[in-house]
Amino acid sequence: MAYLLGVDTGGTYTDAVVLDEATDQVLASAKSLTTRPDLALGVGRAIDAAIADSGIDPTAVAMVSLSTTLATNALVEGQGGRIALIFIGFDPAELGRAGLMDALRGDPVITLAGGHTHSGNEVVPLDMAALSEAINALDAGMTGFAVAASFATRNSAHEIAARDLVRELTGKPVTCSHELSSALGGPKRALTAVLNARLIGMIDGLIGACEGHLVKRGISARLMVVRGDGALVSADVAREKPIETILSGPAASIAGASWLTGEMNALVSDIGGTTTDVCLLQGGKPKIDPQGARVGPYRTMVEAVAMRTTGLGGDSAVHVVDGLDGGLRLGPRRLMPISLAARDYPELVHGVLDRAMGSDVPAADDCQFAIPMWGGFPQGLDPRETAVATRLAEGPLRVGHAVTSRMEAPALSRLVARGMVMISGVTPSDASHVLGRVDAWDKEAAIKALTLFARRRNGAGQRLAQSAEEMATAIIDQLTHQTVDCLLQAAFAEDERDWGQAPDALAKHVLTTAGMDQHRGVVEVDLRLGVPVIGLGASAGAYYGAVGARLNTRMILPEHAGVANAIGAVVGQVSMHVAGTITSPGLGIFAAHLPHEVARFASSEQALQALIAGLTEIVDAEARAAGVEEVRITVDQDVSEVNVDGQSMFIEATVKVTAQGRPRIAEG
Repeated sequence: MAYLLGVDTGGTYTDAVVLDEATDQVLASAKSLTTRPDLALGVGRAIDAAIADSGIDPTAVAMVSLSTTLATNALVEGQGGRIALIFIGFDPAELGRAGLMDALRGDPVITLAGGHTHSGNEVVPLDMAALSEAINALDAGMTGFAVAASFATRNSAHEIAARDLVRELTGKPVTCSHELSSALGGPKRALTAVLNARLIGMIDGLIGACEGHLVKRGISARLMVVRGDGALVSADVAREKPIETILSGPAASIAGASWLTGEMNALVSDIGGTTTDVCLLQGGKPKIDPQGARVGPYRTMVEAVAMRTTGLGGDSAVHVVDGLDGGLRLGPRRLMPISLAARDYPELVHGVLDRAMGSDVPAADDCQFAIPMWGGFPQGLDPRETAVATRLAEGPLRVGHAVTSRMEAPALSRLVARGMVMISGVTPSDASHVLGRVDAWDKEAAIKALTLFARRRNGAGQRLAQSAEEMATAIIDQLTHQTVDCLLQAAFAEDERDWGQAPDALAKHVLTTAGMDQHRGVVEVDLRLGVPVIGLGASAGAYYGAVGARLNTRMILPEHAGVANAIGAVVGQVSMHVAGTITSPGLGIFAAHLPHEVARFASSEQALQALIAGLTEIVDAEARAAGVEEVRITVDQDVSEVNVDGQSMFIEATVKVTAQGRPRIAEG
């Protein structure tokens, strides 16, 4: 008997599920809090609980598959390691394109002459001595490097040379832009490489934590990882290309939603601790975003499901909106719920809250807490960061005690952005505890925290609420409002009609609101979604009933909705693909641009055959290395030609070869 183990690590929870491969039945599922910095603890607890509840022998597990939202959350929250970009053959002004400068966040850039032309010819030789000098001048705090060269997808020689030198000098991970995409558009490729380099340490740590616990339990099955398009890849590939795991958790959730409900057409909305992910399920499959995955402010070159990801979750920060009317706004930053912090640090949290309850003056730091998330004391900090980290070295502190001056506030923000510190404050999860919808952590602390939050004043000088319960209701209502907005934007974006306005404007349009209100007057207005909504996530049951009612649509909350991502992780297929281009740099010359070389031929037919054969060899080997025994190969080609004086003239051709199949399921 073969069993499948699915694991999903999110910002708040790590889920595990055991499936019977023969009967397609869920035997057991379990949840554990995601534990940072030691992810192995949360992963291990979830796996152990699921296996214990299923009653199976761990050695009978035939395949393990992992999905995660850690990469997605990191990009939404601006987290990740400190990296350096090696920018070859570009005008420095191109750093301002595609959001590249924002993504760098002040990290160093090494700009060098070099790169290649559209046809793959070298512009100028790469100055290796200058590159070596620039690398050696960097501080020791770099966690990785990104390399992007002009037209590297037509000739990757300069990226490869730079990569090899960086590895030789530093031993740090290096990401080359041509390894992530075969498309043109240098700044966007550079952006994708920068984000990939930031994520390597995080995803490597997660995979290592999972692999380590599997060994402890005697599970020798292959570990697969869900890619952003829902396909499975080997753990080794995910380590090298963690950017491909953005939207991994949501992609797995879509597969899980289809498997759990049998629905062919629906909007799937998955609420986690940090984000809400919405995708259209059409014909039983998720749509793929033709422009590349977009996460937060970044549009990458990663092929992924067409997902709208919003910084809205059960652990979103609660903000008071400026202005006379006040109001609330949730996200995009995630906080540790006060109720969870109180469970782990009861004396600190209750002590601060109790003292604040005795005063009518709201605390300057809103009774938030700074919680260190490192194992050993972090390195590479500036003096102010070091001062804040030193205070936190003994354990969590009230924010007002961790930061002793305004000059140190940005330092704390930087530590938070790098994932070294987490802030604890009021969240929708705390509101759910107050209202009795959730009973997982410390309800008493949640009541105190929301009582204090309710004392804050709006622009008109009035209290936000008169009680913790009233404050909690307002927070949950705001979560409903923002979730409805997410779903409406997705629905308008996917609708075939050209509405003449952007989806976000349509979602907020007065007629849309009137339609949801089912306005009845001289004019009658109705609006409802034409497809049902499948609600996923551990907290979906607590929030999504009101969302379905507001949208006047059928809300489906399937059994096992809280672990749909872990289920989806083990029902997918391996799918490896690689692309190449043929250009004609001169009369009678046809260049086949393979991933690692440029080959020239006398005819376009010869070049096309050679390119297809070369790409097929690469993806077939990758699929078999991922455990696929029966590989299916598909070839897509697009040849561009023009007619000149009645004769066809070759311009360019692109070829994409895909290898697919189910990973081998070990028997016995």
